[in-house]
Amino acid sequence: MKNIFIENRNKLIERIEESSVVILDSGKAMHKTLDQFYQYIPNRNFYYITGLSEPNIKLMIVKGEKTSFTMLFIEETTEYMRQWLGETITKEEASRISGVEITKILYLDKFEQFFRSLMTYGRGLGIKPPKNLYMDLYRINSTEEPISQTQFRFVLDTYKELKMKNVNEHISYLRMFKSQTELEKLEKAIEITKKGLYRIMDNLKIRDNESQLEADFIHQITLEGSSGVSFDTIAASGENATILHYEENNSVLKEGNLILFDLGALYSNYGSDISRTYPISGKYESRQKIIYEIVLKVNKEAINFVKPGITWNQLNKFAKDLLASECLKIGLIKTEDEITKYYYHSVGHFLGLDVHDVGHYELPLKEGMVITIEPGLYIKEEKIGIRIEDDVLITKNGSRVLSKDIIKEVEDIEEYLSKN
Repeated sequence: MKNIFIENRNKLIERIEESSVVILDSGKAMHKTLDQFYQYIPNRNFYYITGLSEPNIKLMIVKGEKTSFTMLFIEETTEYMRQWLGETITKEEASRISGVEITKILYLDKFEQFFRSLMTYGRGLGIKPPKNLYMDLYRINSTEEPISQTQFRFVLDTYKELKMKNVNEHISYLRMFKSQTELEKLEKAIEITKKGLYRIMDNLKIRDNESQLEADFIHQITLEGSSGVSFDTIAASGENATILHYEENNSVLKEGNLILFDLGALYSNYGSDISRTYPISGKYESRQKIIYEIVLKVNKEAINFVKPGITWNQLNKFAKDLLASECLKIGLIKTEDEITKYYYHSVGHFLGLDVHDVGHYELPLKEGMVITIEPGLYIKEEKIGIRIEDDVLITKNGSRVLSKDIIKEVEDIEEYLSKN
């Protein structure tokens, strides 16, 4: 397993300039209230090149003119931590997982001292001080500075001569292309999601609130080995399904309505993203079926459309135009431009360590990318919201649907629901 992360680091080293140092932090749990904290999630870029999921670890990659090396700085377990939290990761464990030599793993309190040595003509390191500083400069929004600037304030305040560069653009490029191991993790997450959706269908007739079905899903994926949901579950019935990111999941289920699920499981830090829309009564009403079949047609034809060389703009236009054409046929809209009233999102996104994964959307699709295909129609006045989403691997000549075993045909869904 460690070879994967060694390879990921080597690919990153190839992309950055000589005379550079990369610094990344695994992050820590954010404060919630008083002595409580939110659940910790490892920085995905950090995980991608180390395989480490523990908080409070710093990574340093140094690339000189002739040589390069990687350092890790981990927490040293105190007696207090042992009593209250247990052991933190050891040097041996960090080396076994990441592939970083154990001699290049130090404790956190040595980070500043080591950086000073690096910048003082590499005392004993056999390397000139770097000229470039690569940090993750991702911003949550335009008003907040990148979190890395807080994590590495010492470096920024002390070594202003370093030319800052954004490592995020390089790692996000690499993360677009999935290895076989990554695909296996994604497929496991999808398989777990499938079992969660079947649990939902099994209980659809005996539940009376959206929240109960959300609980069914979470319970089942937990039993199946998921480490949690890959994003907040959407369980939207009736008119709620016309709200794109509805997450309250607290409405009473009503006979005759549809319920839209947009959900996913998390497995070894990789997440699935699946949408299915079911009839609460067990059968789609006539109008619901007409709308559902339109969305399903676009879902399947968009999947058939994708292949290497297709751009995101082309894919989005294909799906939008087809939705408009079909809606014109049934009289839902009178001009193609009116489709934006009932369809107001893109047809997909990259998928991987993040559900809306990083990537360069200006580039054409290439073999090895994993994307979602998720057309939808949202007709508020009819209380109909339908989205059908699959996870798709771009192959050499086309695509492979990773979620093909999660039923989506009308007759298959109705048949399954009739058995419960």
